[in-house]
Amino acid sequence: MTKARDLHPFDVIVNESIAEGVQRMVCRTPVARLLEPGQFVQLAVPGDGSHVLRIPLSFASANAKDERLELVYAVVGEGTRRLAAMRVGDASTLVGPCGNGWTLPRESGRALLVAGGVGLPPIVACAEMLAQANVGFDVIVGAQTAGKHCNELLDRLRGMQLNQACDCGRNVIVTTDDGSLGMRGFTTQAMENMLAEHTYAQVYTCGPDVMMSRVAQLAQQAHAACQASLERMMGCGFGACSCCNVALVSGGYALCCKDGPVFNAEEVLWQR
Repeated sequence: MTKARDLHPFDVIVNESIAEGVQRMVCRTPVARLLEPGQFVQLAVPGDGSHVLRIPLSFASANAKDERLELVYAVVGEGTRRLAAMRVGDASTLVGPCGNGWTLPRESGRALLVAGGVGLPPIVACAEMLAQANVGFDVIVGAQTAGKHCNELLDRLRGMQLNQACDCGRNVIVTTDDGSLGMRGFTTQAMENMLAEHTYAQVYTCGPDVMMSRVAQLAQQAHAACQASLERMMGCGFGACSCCNVALVSGGYALCCKDGPVFNAEEVLWQR
């Protein structure tokens, strides 16, 4: 269930570049005590009064104890350029928690996480959730080139420890379109290889729709449940403007901001 959204202050602790066109912001905000993996927040970015819409961002980690929230985002437009320009000590407001996040696997067994591009942050949060629940997992992370991979987050995935001693090793497979790091090819090709060698109870994915469509298809063929975190253009962020429609197999539409962003992949009408 979605927790009640509210307005919260935040102040910037860190705002740094961690890959080509990718920024990492750590801020202090009370909403860090309320967020669940897979949910998102909406930030008001200062600097332009004509920009009235908030920027929706997923998060990589939220520490309830010290109220630290870690956001990793692509700098792709005027709003995110102003966000990247915020300095340590700058402050603004955000709305959250927003949306519905990941859920733990219903069946016992290993999980496979597949991230493409800046779909990585919610996958990192998902991995943390699984580690705390002692669910073993493997990860596939793809980007166009080596320079666009967030190495700090990759190292974090490799180093995550389960709450209890476990002899289950972890595969963190890295792919690039041009072969400049890891496997040359797409995440879905790496997923096919992993499915040929391992059995998974659950698949989690976030990234471009074209990637997630294929991930969902492969998961279905492997009889593994699949959750997908979708990205859509969001106006209001709470279901009033209906800008973020998600077509459903059953007919009609859901709203990404309210019903998602995490969906059962089998319920989504993917464009293939």
